[in-house]
Amino acid sequence: MKLKKFRILLTLMAGLVLTACGEVVDEESITAVGSSALQPLVEAAGEQYSAENLGKFINVQGGGSGTGLSQIAADAVDIGNSDIFAEENTGIDASKLKDHRVAVVGITPIVTPGTGVTNVTLEELQGIFTGEITNWKELGGIDLPITVLNRSSGSGTRATFEKWVLGDDLKSVVSQEQESSGTVRQIVANTPGTISYVAFSYVNDDVEALSINGVEPTDKNVSTNEWIIWSYEHMYTNGEPTGLTKDFLDYMLSQEVQGGLIEALGYIPITKMQVERDFEGNTIPAENP
Repeated sequence: MKLKKFRILLTLMAGLVLTACGEVVDEESITAVGSSALQPLVEAAGEQYSAENLGKFINVQGGGSGTGLSQIAADAVDIGNSDIFAEENTGIDASKLKDHRVAVVGITPIVTPGTGVTNVTLEELQGIFTGEITNWKELGGIDLPITVLNRSSGSGTRATFEKWVLGDDLKSVVSQEQESSGTVRQIVANTPGTISYVAFSYVNDDVEALSINGVEPTDKNVSTNEWIIWSYEHMYTNGEPTGLTKDFLDYMLSQEVQGGLIEALGYIPITKMQVERDFEGNTIPAENP
């Protein structure tokens, strides 16, 4: 509620602010669409940017990485936010897009608190999402059916989770799907026995994150690739950015965002990564760990 009021206040202020010469400030806006995992960071950075640059607005919408990539490829928006490389989306021409990596995000399975399970093996997690394991008691937890909740098919969070958990050979059980990470968290929190997955930035006290093979979902473990379920947060433009789009992307990579806002919101600065990945999933030591 406070955040909503803050946004309304910024909008009203920007509409009324005058320059020292008494002229109305020119208004300008851009639109960024896509990844819900990246959405909280871009929204927060956009609000900071607008507060520091009166009359400049950053409109941020979700919809998933698939939407972000298709919209920017069609030149329908200024920025397409994505958790996956554009090259992984076969429905677009990635050669025309410019990749701006602004952060790294870890992704973790989450469950309703009280299942009695806090750690699973990778094979057990595969069994849950393929429907072979259907009750928490099979994993040493309470006698409670497991409900699998997936993100929608266009979700970059889902694509990353399935790539590193299920691989190419396994398919997730048919289940309820949701387009928003926030909705996923709410359903998991309020529906006993439910399991899904979200970016680290969405984990709070209402849900419980699971360890895998004894490895905890932490920024440190992502940075060394000990926790393998992670992705870059990409902000794509159709060619080289100009004007307000370029200025905002420069702001996203500034110390003001990279040095404070990213970690405060649960993301990982790229400069803290000790490994790098390409779109095929190959991992090499980072040049600047």
